[in-house]
Amino acid sequence: MSDSIKNTELRKFYQSLIADIKSEQIGLDEGGNLEQIFTLWAVDLLADSGETENVRVAYDESPLGVAREKHKINAYSISDNYETIDLFITIFKGTDEPERVAKDEIDTASRRIANFFRKGIYKGYVNEIEESAPIFDFAHTLSNSTDLKENLVRVNAIILTDGFYPGAFPEEQTIFDYPVFNRVVDVNYLYNITEKSHIPIAIDFKKEGFEVPCIVSPAVNDQYESYLAIIPGAALATIYERYGSRLLEQNVRSFLQFTGKINKGIRNTILKEQHMFLAFNNGLAATAEKIELEKSADGKGLVILNVQDFQIVNGGQTTASIYHTLKKDKADISGIFVQLKLSVVKNKNNFSEIVSRISEYANTQNKVSVSDLSSNRPYHIELEKLSRNIFAPHVTGQTNQTKWFYERARGQYKNARIKEGFTKAKQKAFDLKNPKNQMFTKEDLAKYVNAYQEIYDEKKLVIGPHFVVRGNQKSYVQFINYNFVKSPDNIYFEDIVAKAILFRAAEKIYGVKPNSIGDMRYITVPYSISLFSYRTNCKLDLYKIWKNQSISEQFKTLLYDLMIRVEASIRKTATEKHGDLYGEWAKKEECWNEVKKHKYGIDFNSIKQDFEDPKNPSQRKRIADEETAQVQIQEELEKIKSVPSKIWNKIEDWGRETGLLSEQQKTVAYNLAGRVRNNTRISDYERHSGIVILDTVIEKAPELLDEIDELNEQ
Repeated sequence: MSDSIKNTELRKFYQSLIADIKSEQIGLDEGGNLEQIFTLWAVDLLADSGETENVRVAYDESPLGVAREKHKINAYSISDNYETIDLFITIFKGTDEPERVAKDEIDTASRRIANFFRKGIYKGYVNEIEESAPIFDFAHTLSNSTDLKENLVRVNAIILTDGFYPGAFPEEQTIFDYPVFNRVVDVNYLYNITEKSHIPIAIDFKKEGFEVPCIVSPAVNDQYESYLAIIPGAALATIYERYGSRLLEQNVRSFLQFTGKINKGIRNTILKEQHMFLAFNNGLAATAEKIELEKSADGKGLVILNVQDFQIVNGGQTTASIYHTLKKDKADISGIFVQLKLSVVKNKNNFSEIVSRISEYANTQNKVSVSDLSSNRPYHIELEKLSRNIFAPHVTGQTNQTKWFYERARGQYKNARIKEGFTKAKQKAFDLKNPKNQMFTKEDLAKYVNAYQEIYDEKKLVIGPHFVVRGNQKSYVQFINYNFVKSPDNIYFEDIVAKAILFRAAEKIYGVKPNSIGDMRYITVPYSISLFSYRTNCKLDLYKIWKNQSISEQFKTLLYDLMIRVEASIRKTATEKHGDLYGEWAKKEECWNEVKKHKYGIDFNSIKQDFEDPKNPSQRKRIADEETAQVQIQEELEKIKSVPSKIWNKIEDWGRETGLLSEQQKTVAYNLAGRVRNNTRISDYERHSGIVILDTVIEKAPELLDEIDELNEQ
């Protein structure tokens, strides 16, 4: 992509971003802080890309005092294994055009987020803030958690900004023996994430002072090149300290439930039989996008200088164990070497797919395969079809029916809006039919369904609100393992949407600061919904929620009262059982069992009208595949007919001049001009080809469609 095109696309991206967060601010009942709305949007994007997890937006700032001692934080994240803390601080501009961020602004932000961490690990800081403060739970964890102090490896200070910053990052620093790595995530970085599945990790072995000898496989193909290398244990320890589980290919990280704990066998070998490590250990499998080689110092072989987009697909436990044995046992690892099979993917168009397949076959012994987690599995594809073809019931006060858009792969909503909204009128029609607040992802899906009802696998509790609290990835893995159906139909889809409406309604009832029940919404909402279903034996009439596209006022009142009591209960049991760390306490099955013990003085029968009537069950009709397919066909025909015949003629001419349309496609464009002009029947072949042609035009020459609104008015 040329710089001019990229700048144009970046500007569009930025303007869309600012419009979205301002629109979201207006949509919040109590308004909202634009900086925090942007923060939430940015960290969600980073989480989708596997660069962070379990993020909580929590603002705290010291407005007074000596400038160099002031602190500020906008959000934070603690990994499940307590190895990584991500601290986020935001520089928000909110201007009409993206602005350059000055280096002194970056340096100030870096200093203030470091000050927060420095203060946080002092026990005194947590005593200076109110227990109701959003940052209290995190401050308490920093100062009192033994798990954190024993396992923390790295602190990432991440500066978020809607401006652009082309300069160098602030230098790494050490605070109380913890390495603090600085990063700047600017609007350009955020734009790139939306265009790619992730931002590559680059490892420069030569710069770090490590020699990695290798041999090249003689096998030649157009998919990948293979290298066998010997990598020093010290090199693995160095890059692990910097990147941690981010080194693992994202799907692998999701389903391996990466812990970072020491493997006892590896530890014993390092401590007692270093010389046998290479013989005993199976080594690593990794992938890369690009590799640079040079001759070794003795001129007899090759060494790896650097790799681009380095991802470990098998051997994460080996890497972590070497690092932790080095740190915890103060072991000498100079004699540790590990074999590395490195696959360099040539086919850039299918890079992610090839990496995922390599990951899958490198990890076949695990219960959940990478393909299970893929958005391309039949379940997700079928659910996507249902979401595109099922209209929600008409709601009083709305002039049009809407759909609930299931985004099985990141970016689908944005791409669909581009493809269908090729004119302002069409874009408005798309937004009315597919409102953004009715879009949900596969992680959202898992959260809504897992929160609704606990599930046991024999005697083992495998679905419950504590899994939802653990974060999107953990919740999604449980969902795929235990809580989905193989063949979703329209009734299943309607029930999923009803659960989404319930969950989102509970979030709205809970509220946002300063007009909220508390600061535990991410905990209290799933716990309260699960408890409601537990106490009522899942008698809620989901079909009624689907038909009304809302929950009743009586139900809202009951949920409000229930959430107040559940939150108080979790806080109380956290104090008694877990020393005030309610965020960590709520992730445990023990917490859920404690919540279930209490009655809370709620009369669940007061909303009998919201329960299913066993004597008069709802009459629900399963829609055949042919019916849903017919809806899609009708929409495609309407899309083709919305393009005037004059434009179809222009498309034919453009295809001939550029060579971007085949002979058959040019013929279809010519025929469609006549079909639209004379309002005659469009064949299945013409319909299918016409949609493909329009997608090509939208991608290559969208300006051809600029006149559509004007011509249709004429």
